[in-house]
Amino acid sequence: MTIQNPINQSNITETKIITETKIMMSDPTALGVFGLAIVTFVAASQKLGLTTGTTFLIPWALFLGSAAQIWASTVDFKKNNYFGSIVLGAYGLFWAAVALHWSISLGWFGIVDPTKADPAQLGYACFGYFFFSVFIMIAAFEANKIFAAILVLINVLLPSLGFSLVGFHKEFFHTLAAYSELGISLLGFYAAGAIFLNQFFGRQILPLGKPFGFIKKS
Repeated sequence: MTIQNPINQSNITETKIITETKIMMSDPTALGVFGLAIVTFVAASQKLGLTTGTTFLIPWALFLGSAAQIWASTVDFKKNNYFGSIVLGAYGLFWAAVALHWSISLGWFGIVDPTKADPAQLGYACFGYFFFSVFIMIAAFEANKIFAAILVLINVLLPSLGFSLVGFHKEFFHTLAAYSELGISLLGFYAAGAIFLNQFFGRQILPLGKPFGFIKKS
């Protein structure tokens, strides 16, 4: 006696369900901009003569100027935020290098031989960052007006620091650097607060200003 299998193998369909887990991350821009704002605020206090020395600037440069901006940059890379990832990353690395420069000059890594250490090299680094910041400023004009103003002041700060460090009209450019840095910090505090509130409430609480519209995006 033959028992036939009632199941037709050709009619069996195997269904595979593929699930993808996507980790949602919040916009880190407020934290990154706050990091920039606080480190420039503390650094400006030293340039304006309200505080002295660079020793206690180093923690703020490392953790707020550097770590906060670099972390925000990595999140923006994951979120495909081109502007935020490049800008926050670039300036975060700048403050890491500045903190290391201060640490070396203070002798934290050993006695510094003055014949092998030229502070003017930091000045040329500032000039180099200025060259790149001009391109960032052009993009910032098409982000919002507050970011544009911050970048304009950064492009005053960087060459002023450079000229001061190489000894060209040192007092004038030191003062110009101090006030431009203070302006960056104050605008940065406003920008960080505005971004935070606007994101939290899901609508505009504080305006950042519309893009200028000089160059249209494709």
